[in-house]
Formats: sequence, structure tokens, C-alpha cells
Amino acid sequence: QVQLVESGGGLVQTGGSLRLSCAASGRPLSSYSMAWFRQPPGKEREFVATIGGSGIVIYYADSVKGRFTISRDNAKNTVYLQMNSLKPEDTAVYYCAARVYSGFRVYTGTSDYGFWGQGTQVTVSS
Repeated sequence: QVQLVESGGGLVQTGGSLRLSCAASGRPLSSYSMAWFRQPPGKEREFVATIGGSGIVIYYADSVKGRFTISRDNAKNTVYLQMNSLKPEDTAVYYCAARVYSGFRVYTGTSDYGFWGQGTQVTVSS
């Protein structure tokens, strides 16, 4: 099994940037499709972005398209989420998730992913 640990969260002002990292251990990251989800205060967990095992397939939620960039470095067993032009509505706990790579299909549901990190808090002040 793969273990995931997120880092990079924090407090930032509106319009600022943060880069989240998700470090994987236990299995080669190249075997997994990866995703970022977030859970705003009092709301359900929601999809943010996903990237396939080879990095070819990338998909974003409409709410972050053009502002966030997901990437992966399989050699470092790490997935990143670069977040620019942050808004107060981006405030949430951000989670990294993994599923065994199964082709070019895009998966955006929480039930599609079997492995999760503990989350990292991102707070955007107005």
C-alpha cells in the first residue's frame, strides 16, 4: 500500500500563492493516479484536480481551472498542487489521494480513491 503525507499549507492573503506537496512512500508513485481534494469548513469534500500515472491526463474542477496546477515527479515520489490567485473560498483542508492507475479515465469522486493523506490546512484571508 502507499502512504501519503501532505505539506505546504498555511495562511495566505487573497491573491497569494501556495504550493502543496504530497509525498508518497511504500510503493512507486508511478503506479497510481493521484488527485487533490479539499473540504471547506462545514462542507463536503470536493474534487480539485487529478493527474494520471504518466502525467498525461490532467483534469481540474471548474472552480480552480486557470489558477491551480497539478504536477508530479515520480522520481521523487511526490505530487504537487501549485495554487495561484488564491481566494477566500479556497479556504479548506486539502487532501492528497491515490488510486491504482487504470488507464486514461478521469476519476473525480471521493469513492474512486482508496488511499488518502491526513490533510493540510489552507486559509486565505480577505
